[in-house]
Amino acid sequence: MDLVRRTDELVDLLGNWCSGTGALYRRLAASLRGLIEQGSLVPGERLPSERNLAAALRISRTTVVSAYDHLRDEGFLESRQGSGTRVCSTRAPARADGWAAAGNGNPMYSNLLRADENVIPVSCLRTPALAGVEQAIREVVAEDLPALMAEGTYYPRGLPALREAISRHHERQGLPTHPDQIVVTTGAHQAVALVAQLYLRKGSPVVSEDPSFAGCLDLMRDRGAQIHPVPMDAQGIDANGVRRAFAGYAPHLLYVMPSYHNPTGTLMSAARRRELGELSARHGVPILEDSAYTGIRAADEPAPLAAYAPRGAEVISVDSLSKVGWAGLRVGWLRAPAEMALRLSRRKVLADLAGPLLDQAVAVRLLERYGRLAHQRSEELREALAHMGSLLRRDLPDWRWEAPDGGAALWVHLPGVSARAFAQVALCHDVELVPGPVMSASEGGLHDEYFRLPFAYDRETREELVWRLARAWRELDRYGPVESHPDALVV
Repeated sequence: MDLVRRTDELVDLLGNWCSGTGALYRRLAASLRGLIEQGSLVPGERLPSERNLAAALRISRTTVVSAYDHLRDEGFLESRQGSGTRVCSTRAPARADGWAAAGNGNPMYSNLLRADENVIPVSCLRTPALAGVEQAIREVVAEDLPALMAEGTYYPRGLPALREAISRHHERQGLPTHPDQIVVTTGAHQAVALVAQLYLRKGSPVVSEDPSFAGCLDLMRDRGAQIHPVPMDAQGIDANGVRRAFAGYAPHLLYVMPSYHNPTGTLMSAARRRELGELSARHGVPILEDSAYTGIRAADEPAPLAAYAPRGAEVISVDSLSKVGWAGLRVGWLRAPAEMALRLSRRKVLADLAGPLLDQAVAVRLLERYGRLAHQRSEELREALAHMGSLLRRDLPDWRWEAPDGGAALWVHLPGVSARAFAQVALCHDVELVPGPVMSASEGGLHDEYFRLPFAYDRETREELVWRLARAWRELDRYGPVESHPDALVV
């Protein structure tokens, strides 16, 4: 079968292509040229038709025709009668572009690699440091620095004092833990990556919530995993759906976010946590419990899922201090059965030998005051949510969302409108959105009309963000949705 680039995949790769100056077709041509040069588009790969790409980007077909013509003149594209426009087959293959396999240049992270101060990225959550973080840093420098400077070795599993502090933290949550069960990581993202490396290989079935967090799904796809999504209800992932998936696919891993689900903010009930633990033990399917997405917290938050799992269930729990204390403090950890923690620490050695000692020493002190920090962050975000809600009700009354149980974002429904189409209009107003389909492994357009909208901004940024979104919505409403045409595959 020919290499064929789906239109929505190409749109994700292009990202904020329309920023800058000069004729629009030249900006599009420059972005496509960059994708070819960096290896995201490979020699011989067929691009979407001019009409399909124009519809997806909400620009005139003439603009796409001119961009394609420009790249043909430069030798980057070629046309074959009956098989459309392709990347020139005589170009030397480029090195891999560095994105996760099947990740399509995930817009969750692509904006982090670009610097455009005019664009408000609504893809990654923002968590500036609380005052307690600075205090902890000063205490480490004043009291702990001489002992740290005397250290002359690496701690691949984490600074012993931090592993002990994390164990106490889990015990306060109702989950008895020994330091041998802990591996300290560079953020929760690395913890998930280590689990994916140890548990998954090409063709590994993975069951996950639908929707789910795109960044972690990409880590699993990069290992060649096949994602089998299961829908959610008010208590979390549907247990009957998990039961059917376990029986039908014999998965190598169940990936869930009990506290709190990203992007919906759902808090999984204690009963559902217990049910999943029992299913894990009965079917021999390990559970990856990702608890790193925090912000607003419920007063009656249950203990981690691992606390409800019976003997025989294998649960790996992941958490971090990034959402509670400071995004710049890249300290996370995983808790697993001691034997699996040892195996995961071997993957950690391969990745980076060990984490920075200063950061871990700060984390020790932050965990001692975790409750106060979590409460402060939660109260700040409750005020931010109330403000964001009032702005949306005033300026975008047609939009719908459910108040999240926790977290730091809304899962917004755009009535009767594709989120991909709206994302392209929003981009013209300097807002970079992540459409719902990016946060899902399901087929059939279940989340086509959704997108995640963080509210963890300062007041001024929230007001500017909603103002820009309202302008984009009025523009979309004025001109209506663009008719889309399915990609035709050439075999």
